[in-house]
Amino acid sequence: MATYTTESVLDVHHWTQQLFSFSTTRSSGLRFENGQFVMVGLALKDGRKLTRAYSIASANHEDHLEFYSIKVPGGPLTSRLQFITNGSPLLVSSKPTGTLVTRDLNPGKRLFMLATGTGVAPFLAVAKDPQTYEQFAEVYLIRCAGTIDGLAYADSVLATLGADPYLGEVVEAQLRDYPTVTRETYRNTGRITTLIDNGVLFERLSIARLSTATDRFMVCGNMRMIADMGRLLEARGFAASPRSGERGDFVIERAFVESFDAASAAALKTG
Repeated sequence: MATYTTESVLDVHHWTQQLFSFSTTRSSGLRFENGQFVMVGLALKDGRKLTRAYSIASANHEDHLEFYSIKVPGGPLTSRLQFITNGSPLLVSSKPTGTLVTRDLNPGKRLFMLATGTGVAPFLAVAKDPQTYEQFAEVYLIRCAGTIDGLAYADSVLATLGADPYLGEVVEAQLRDYPTVTRETYRNTGRITTLIDNGVLFERLSIARLSTATDRFMVCGNMRMIADMGRLLEARGFAASPRSGERGDFVIERAFVESFDAASAAALKTG
C-alpha cells in the first residue's frame, strides 16, 4: 500500500480556465529521478484518499514540488483540487516511479521531448537537469497545445530556466524549444506527429531528419498522440524501451498507457 506525506501548498497559478499549476513543500526524505511521477491528492472527511498520478515538473535538486494540471469537468479530484490555496494540505506519495527517465535511453546525440497538453510537465524537470545536457549534445522540446494560452505555463518555466545562473548558458546553447498549436493562428501550427511525418519540424528548425544512430525520444501526452508517435517511430526503425531499467531508442510513460494498440483504441473510443 502506498504511503503518503502531508505537504502544504506554496503557490497556485491558474493559467487558463482549464489549466493550473501548483507547488508544495517537499519532504526531506523524498528522492526521485527527473521525469518520474507521484500520486497527489486530498484526504476526505470519511478517511478515504482521493489521488491521481502527477508528473513532477520541478527538478530533483529543487526544494519544493511543482505540478501542472488540467481541470476535468466533474473530475473526482480536479473538481476539488482546482480550489486549493496557499497553505492547503495535500497528500504526496512517498515512492516516485515512472518510465520517462533518460537512463533508459540508448546513447545518442539528439534528444527529442515530445509533449501534448499537461504532458509537458515531466520534460520541464528533465530540461532542468544538468545531466540531460551531458548525455545529449542537442535537446529539443516539442510541445503542442490546442490554443496559445495552453503554452503559457511552460513558457514561464523556460524563461526562468534561461535566466538561471548555473544552467542558463547550457540551456541557451543546447536546448531548442518548439511550441505549436492546433486550433489557433500562431507562428507554429500542427500536430507533433504530422510535423515529424511530413518533415516540417526539421525544416523549421533547420536540422537533419531523423536517424536511428543519433536520435532518442521521450513521449508524453494524450493517448492518441502516444500511440501514433509510437507507431511512427517503430516504422522508422526506432525501438521502444521494453520496460523500466532496459534501454531503448524512445520511452513513454507506461503507467498511463499499457500498449500502443490499447492506447489507440481507447483514444478512438473517447474521440
